[in-house]
Amino acid sequence: MISTLMQSIREYKKAAIATPIIVTGEVVMEVAIPFVTAQLINTIQSGASISEMLPYAGILVLMALASLCFGIGAGVTCSEASCGFAKNLRHDVFAAVQRFSFANIDQFSPSSLVTRLTTDITNVQLAYMMIIRTAIRCPLILICGIIMAFVMGGPMALVFVIVVPILAFGLVKVVRTVHPIFRSVFHKYDALNESIEENITGMRDVKSYVRQDFEKAKFGSAAQDVCRDFTKAERILALNTPMMNFAVFTVFVVIIQFGSWLIISSKGTLLNVGQFSALTTYGFMILMALMMVSMVFAMITMAQESAERIVEVIETKPTIENPEHPVTEMADGSIDFDHVTFKYSAKAENAALSDIDLHIKSGETIGVMGGTGSAKTSLVNLISRLYDVTEGAVKVGGVDVRAYDLDFLRNNVAVVLQKNVLFSGTIKENLRWGNPDASYDELVEVCKLAQADEFIQGFPHKYDTYIEQGGTNVSGGQKQRLCIARALLKHPKVLILDDSTSAVDTKTDALIREGLAQYLPETTKIIIAQRTSSVEHADRILVLDNGCIAGLGTHDELMRTCEIYRDTYESQNRTGAEEIEDDSTVEGEESKELTAAADAATEEGGVADER
Repeated sequence: MISTLMQSIREYKKAAIATPIIVTGEVVMEVAIPFVTAQLINTIQSGASISEMLPYAGILVLMALASLCFGIGAGVTCSEASCGFAKNLRHDVFAAVQRFSFANIDQFSPSSLVTRLTTDITNVQLAYMMIIRTAIRCPLILICGIIMAFVMGGPMALVFVIVVPILAFGLVKVVRTVHPIFRSVFHKYDALNESIEENITGMRDVKSYVRQDFEKAKFGSAAQDVCRDFTKAERILALNTPMMNFAVFTVFVVIIQFGSWLIISSKGTLLNVGQFSALTTYGFMILMALMMVSMVFAMITMAQESAERIVEVIETKPTIENPEHPVTEMADGSIDFDHVTFKYSAKAENAALSDIDLHIKSGETIGVMGGTGSAKTSLVNLISRLYDVTEGAVKVGGVDVRAYDLDFLRNNVAVVLQKNVLFSGTIKENLRWGNPDASYDELVEVCKLAQADEFIQGFPHKYDTYIEQGGTNVSGGQKQRLCIARALLKHPKVLILDDSTSAVDTKTDALIREGLAQYLPETTKIIIAQRTSSVEHADRILVLDNGCIAGLGTHDELMRTCEIYRDTYESQNRTGAEEIEDDSTVEGEESKELTAAADAATEEGGVADER
């Protein structure tokens, strides 16, 4: 774990090394000051003149200034090293997440990753800052202070040798007790962040269903869990302070009592006032160093669990990686599924796809239909290698997708996913995800094909309109059309539309399909849809049922041979026919009512004429 974290120090290594060196200088000055002070006190006691005291005073001032300069220097280098380390660590964790395959992403919840990138890294940063400064400073003061205490006080310094192991034992006991608590609390942090994320993301639903009180209670419960565990841990850590204070006061009582008696009884021959003053100062330094060590251990204990969670992300091996000698040429857009079976994990009991044997010619348009959970999305995810097959092989252009360079493959297999995502930025910036070098005219062309140009022109800033995070300021249909346009800019060999026109009307859907056929005649197009009208004009239609092929053929062929497709088509068209019939019935009844009213008016007019 430590070796993995150290790799994030990189260019801040000099600052990290300089800090302990400067801290050592600071400690030397601080430990030397009481020794010189003792000499000054003895000189004053012996009745020295001011001229004899001035050299000691000058030395003390210089040592104090040197200690100050060392302290400032250590603070600067420590801040540079710790902040730089945290910056690199965030970069490394984020880069690791970017390398994840979909299978890796499934292992970590978004809220957990956010906690690791923020709270956990902050904890590790604070611990690192303490390690390179305080954790060096305190042991040095402890060792040097005990040595100087023996030099100045002789056997009296044994009191420190006795008390230090006792305090160390208590400290270790406290640390071991709180570590499991901190391990638990960070998992609860994930639950707290997840509650916040769900609430903010689903705010419209929360308000629509009037569930604000429920969400408040849910958040309050998660916050209370975190508070309860932290309180328990802090309560145990708080034992350090009274334990240290008791040791400090006990040691000082012993030193003052025995030291005073020794000075008086020996008349300064065994212990003089200067030595006694230095011994008292060294005792204070030693015990303060012990208190600081306890704080360092507490911080490291808290950061240990954070460090393990961070390293877990960094060391997670992507389940999908580039081959040793990747292929960077694609002959065409043909797709072959050779007896493919796929499971989302090795532990899964049931396969998402079972023995799929499918061969698609380059330039062909394939419709994919099936009920919810029939594995339509799972099928197309294998083409761009978002997941790897469990058995069999998927080939594009006659080459196994596992042999391609990942970036090359995904640039040639464009996917418009079922859940369309737009990122904060202008419409131009979002579209250029498909091609960073696309000209303005190219943007307009693909937007016209995706039936997006019309509504874009209606915006005040047109293509410079700012899209909010997640595309919240555009409708679902507009978002889908922008995502289709973005994919078209890749000029891919294979284009996959995963139910990506579900939020547009049938007329717009037909225009989009017509535009795709004209703009990308040689591109293989796979259209996943729930409406038969979206796929009935495809070259062939694939029907999936529970991860197996239930039918494959043209619309007419499937109407004869595939019961699932026929039932779907008839139910959708029956619904449409019934609506038309209902409209006709209503119009007929309204016509009869109008006729009857007209006849009644005519009869009344005739009676009036007769009168």
